[in-house]
Amino acid sequence: MAEELLEVKNISKAYTGVQALDNVSMSIKRGEIHCLVGENGSGKSTLIKIVAGVVKADEGEIIINGRLYKNLHAIDSIEEGIQVIYQDLSLYPNLSVAENISLNQMVEIKKKFISWKEVKNNARAELSNIGKELDLDVMVEDVSVAEKQLVAICRALTHSARLIIMDEPTSALTKSEIDSLFSVILGLKEKGISTLFISHKISEVLKISEKVTILRDGRKVGEYSTDELDNDKLIFLMTGKKIANSSFKYKGKEHDRKVLLEVRNLSKKGNFEDVSFKLRKGEILGITGLLGSGRTELALSLFGLNKADSGEIYIDGKRVRINSTQDAVKLGISYLPEDRLSQGLFIEQSIGNNIIITILKKILNRLKLISSSKREKSIKRWSEKLDVRAPSLELAVQSLSGGNQQRVVLAKWLATSPKIFILDGPTIGIDIASKSNIHSIVRGLANAGIGIIIISDEIPEVLQNCNRVLVMSEGRVIRKIDDVSDVTEEELFNIVSRKELIKVS
Repeated sequence: MAEELLEVKNISKAYTGVQALDNVSMSIKRGEIHCLVGENGSGKSTLIKIVAGVVKADEGEIIINGRLYKNLHAIDSIEEGIQVIYQDLSLYPNLSVAENISLNQMVEIKKKFISWKEVKNNARAELSNIGKELDLDVMVEDVSVAEKQLVAICRALTHSARLIIMDEPTSALTKSEIDSLFSVILGLKEKGISTLFISHKISEVLKISEKVTILRDGRKVGEYSTDELDNDKLIFLMTGKKIANSSFKYKGKEHDRKVLLEVRNLSKKGNFEDVSFKLRKGEILGITGLLGSGRTELALSLFGLNKADSGEIYIDGKRVRINSTQDAVKLGISYLPEDRLSQGLFIEQSIGNNIIITILKKILNRLKLISSSKREKSIKRWSEKLDVRAPSLELAVQSLSGGNQQRVVLAKWLATSPKIFILDGPTIGIDIASKSNIHSIVRGLANAGIGIIIISDEIPEVLQNCNRVLVMSEGRVIRKIDDVSDVTEEELFNIVSRKELIKVS
């Protein structure tokens, strides 16, 4: 039987009356791939911080490599070989790949002089250990998210990592990049290095893990071998309720099928080329493709943030020019961005201010000042309509869970009464129950007659929620699927990954 690397016993932690963790225990063996799952607010982040020595538990014990810690500090955790790769990766964007991998180690061992040859050799050696190659001289800000993950893993290995904790490592990765990351994790296992993997994506949890610990509302629901679990059971254990069947496919109400948006031969050099499609009233159109396919750049052009070089855009049958976001909003277009924190919200502002930011002109009084009564009425209306849950709507929006934050972004744009709503990665980093709720909201908007465009690389999300699908690759539409019931997840994945490339006629 494999030796225990980490044991967490009866850990409890409370914050100002909120019980974040209540008597939670967990164990991880050497070389084990262990997944920690639960909805937002279940206590996952608090448990990780306690194991990393960043947060002190109120009660309980932590045993690492057989050594008992009742008051674990960050330096203790690091010296015991525990490395945390947080969702933001915490890399230095203005330093090279080699510097990001090696410099922390040089500082740790108190090198008085830095040998750049040694920096590169160390970085090359760690990349070789995981079977990967990267340009060591390129700045980290210029590499892909998947490559940044590899840099973060290699940096952890320079600290003699025995346990690498990965917090939502796949949230911005494509399917092929996820597969590549999983091969690295399996390689770490062969070297006896353990991985604690945190993810909202059920399919990934079931694919990569050997053991799964489930938290709900700060309590441990259970610890299971992965072969004891399937999709429905794991979702039920995480949420305490059954979520809509994953085989469900959206049909929607029959509308008058009026064309709301038509795009003809739209092109932007280096972004996308010769894109044409129509969006009808009450329709959900999916746009999918690998990272770099041009899908987000296309969305930004339709919202006035990435002006196209050529082509035509028609709304309600009339040709329009969209040179700014103001033009787009006036034409009835709203856009939910892929990165809600940096592009969709003013995170230090209140929930209420974020909701009404798009309609300030509508809530002014005769003196052109914001009317308190109109402000409160609008905030109340849209927070209730989108079921934004918070103790107070005057709290900073950054205090909310991912699902609630996304509902705030939806609320602020729905307040503008859009005819066309573009949603880019609408459920990135959101737990399974909130994801189901967001999907229900989007379907409801379509049923109310709004034309919806969902941009996503999650094949199940596209197939379960869209009427039609466009597949993009290298800036071009390579396939149009007019009936999603005609294609399976595997078939769509093969088209997206270009294993089955069928050109548009």
